Amino acid sequence: MSLSEWFEGLRKIDINDLDTSNMGAWPPAIKCLVAALLVFLVVAFGYNFSTRDLVSQLDLKREEESTLKEQFASKARMAANLDLYTRQLKEMENTFVVLLRQLPSDTEVPGLLEDITRTGLGSGLEFEEIKLLPEVAQPFYIELPIQITVTGDYHDLATFVSGVAGLPRIVTLHDFDLAPVSPEGGPKLRLTILAKTYRYNDKGQHQ
Repeated sequence: MSLSEWFEGLRKIDINDLDTSNMGAWPPAIKCLVAALLVFLVVAFGYNFSTRDLVSQLDLKREEESTLKEQFASKARMAANLDLYTRQLKEMENTFVVLLRQLPSDTEVPGLLEDITRTGLGSGLEFEEIKLLPEVAQPFYIELPIQITVTGDYHDLATFVSGVAGLPRIVTLHDFDLAPVSPEGGPKLRLTILAKTYRYNDKGQHQ
């Protein structure tokens, strides 16, 4: 059947005359048309479902590609800065060693007390008390509190505080209490202060 004959056959067909219960009796032209429509629908649905699945997979792969690119860029930056990080780590280690050297050992604490006493006497002060308090263990260091009570005028006390803060070993000052020695007042003052020095806790978290 030629194409022109097929179209001519379609023109002569009245849709109302078609018996849906007996499709085998339909004219060849209608059968060919229905078959073509069925094939088209099957192909269209199949393409739609397969394409949709492929598109989803493509989107997933694009997301994975983006994540991998970010990871690659991050690792590339780290690799490019590896020498810088190594130098910075070395500098931090050196700084840590220097700081550790500023922490007194057990045998150096008496010498530190002598330095504090000498600083106070050199500032013109009188010591009423200077004594070590119980140690306080922290995760990475141990506090060594020192209770100090001195008397003198305001200027001498300020010189003493500045001198203690400037000692070679790390000493921090806390809990200042300043009051006149005499209830009637006067230039002489009493300073009570808690000084803290530190030593390295080599047992760390297990102290």
